[in-house]
Order: sequence, then C-alpha cells, then structure tokens
Amino acid sequence: MVEDHTPTAEGYLVPDVLKPGLALLLVGTAPSKISAAKRAYYANPVNKFWRTLHTVGLTPRQLAPQEYPQVLDYGIGLTDVAKRHSGVDSALPGEAWKPDELMEKIRTYRPQIVAFTSKRGASETLGKPTGKLPYGLQIEKLEGAEVWILPSTSPLGHNYFHLEPWQALAERVSEIRDKLSER
Repeated sequence: MVEDHTPTAEGYLVPDVLKPGLALLLVGTAPSKISAAKRAYYANPVNKFWRTLHTVGLTPRQLAPQEYPQVLDYGIGLTDVAKRHSGVDSALPGEAWKPDELMEKIRTYRPQIVAFTSKRGASETLGKPTGKLPYGLQIEKLEGAEVWILPSTSPLGHNYFHLEPWQALAERVSEIRDKLSER
C-alpha cells in the first residue's frame, strides 16, 4: 500500500470526522508521525485508543485505525487541536495549536460532549496549565457541550494511563445515546 502524505484541502494531515448531532467529539492533540503517514487516527499499533473505545463500550467491536470514519455510526466524531502538524505534543511549534478552529467546529456541529484525549490538547484549548486539569468531567462547558479530559492512550503516556475516566465517559455517552434514541 502506498501511503498518501498529501494534506486535505484544509491542510489537515488526517481529515476531520464530524457531523451534526454527535453524542461525543473526541479531540486529540495532533496526529503522531505514524498516524500522519497512514492518514488514520491513532494508527500507532501500540496506542491503546481503539482498544480502549471497545473495552469501555463506546464501540461494539475494536475498530482498526483505517476504519476511523465508522465512528460516526456510533455518534462519535474525531478531530485534533493541531491538525496541520504531527509529532509529539512537546515538540509542536506554538503556531500548530488552533483552539479557535476547534471552537468553530464545536459551534457548527454541536456535540453533546467534547472529550480531550490528553491534557495538553485540553490545556491549549481551555487556556489552563495541565496540572490544573483533573481527569474526568470538567466544571466548564464549551459552547454548551460537556467537557471531559481523558488520560492519553499514547505509548508515551503509558505511565499515566488509567481506564476509569474512559469508563465514566462511556457511561455518560450511553445516557446521552439513550436520550437521543427516545426522540
């Protein structure tokens, strides 16, 4: 398979997966070098993202990274705070971070929950230091959406990963899905 390194029309290394009415928008920081090369979210084989989604019940089976568009079938969207750069969060240049673009997507698509898959992405968006951001549900909302912060599934954050915030998020998403299906 030939890997396509051409950015999308917007300059994104991995395209957004968005539609109106999402129960959950998962927001990463930036694609890893592996994800950018494969043009797929969380494509590093040792990243726990896809396994975690399935383990906590957000998806009925473990999706492969290349199947990422299928998350829409489960009311889940995907994006990043830094869409035009790849690599380790700490190595990204200051101009990589585009929280204003993320906020515009939240206003446009109106997800019920916005969950950051790392503290760094949340920090860049919320304007708070990572040390002031606990895992789980946050007090503030973004454009009316609940805000959650989750431990990173990246192999670089392995020592900080724990499943409990992901499980709590999955329970909350289940409640929202139930309410949406009643409509």
